Amino acid sequence: MILTRMALLCLGLSVGPRTQVQAGTLPKPSIWAEPSSMILWRSPVTIWCQGTLKAQEFRVDREGSTAPWYTMKPLEPGDKAKFPITHMTEHTAGRYRCYYQSPAGWSESSDPLELVVTGFYRKPYLSALPRPVMTSGGNVTLLCGSQEGFSRFILTKEGEHSPPWTLDSQQHRSGDSQALFPVGPVTSSHKWTFTCYGCYRNSPQTCSHPSDVLELLVTGTADTISPSQNKSDPKSGAANTISPSQNTSDPKGASHPQDYTVGNLIRISMAGIILVALGVLLFQVHHSSRGTHDAARR
Repeated sequence: MILTRMALLCLGLSVGPRTQVQAGTLPKPSIWAEPSSMILWRSPVTIWCQGTLKAQEFRVDREGSTAPWYTMKPLEPGDKAKFPITHMTEHTAGRYRCYYQSPAGWSESSDPLELVVTGFYRKPYLSALPRPVMTSGGNVTLLCGSQEGFSRFILTKEGEHSPPWTLDSQQHRSGDSQALFPVGPVTSSHKWTFTCYGCYRNSPQTCSHPSDVLELLVTGTADTISPSQNKSDPKSGAANTISPSQNTSDPKGASHPQDYTVGNLIRISMAGIILVALGVLLFQVHHSSRGTHDAARR
């Protein structure tokens, strides 16, 4: 029991008596993690829980844990509380939910927040198909893959509190494990920066180092299309998988083939005209020389 309390103090959380929280009729709170729900091993993370302005107390629990409730008083103006974890490890990873208490009783539980600890395996690669440059309103497929044989991949978007996208991996003919994440429609009014991670099925909350950051470049006028509506199906995670080596297109080299054809035709025509002119000139010189020679013989 003493070790349990010391561990909770290291998390920066106060310990309250274990009580039953009955789901009430109050709106359920929102829960999110800062800076992200994907946290490098032994790095800090803060769980936020937001309810109503009449909230008097907030509590958070971890799924499957027998530890006491973690309790916090609301911060000003009184509708949310934060629960800091000073050192993220595999022991603090898991699914979290929060509740709040008001004069009307306890709220419903929040949606689950899954905290994942990263930095255990080599980073995967991340690329955009067909390329990371597109016009506003378009769609793109992000390919996350690795030679490590991961069971699933997780894709995160910078600046969002919404849950990351998770897909089961499929094996490519190259031997890599890969997953395809459809993203879009994209708009120029948002920033589209992504990172992906690889995980194994037997330890889904301990994942790899993050991939290199991939930023999509969106051109054109911003429109009213909502940002990413990625409703991907895990079963289609690797359909028509393309090797990342194919994603090497350069936007500057994306001119149409017919541009080169027209140029070649112009060059050929000019060469033909020059050859004809040279032929005519040679004929005239030869004819003039022959006429002079005949005149001299007479």
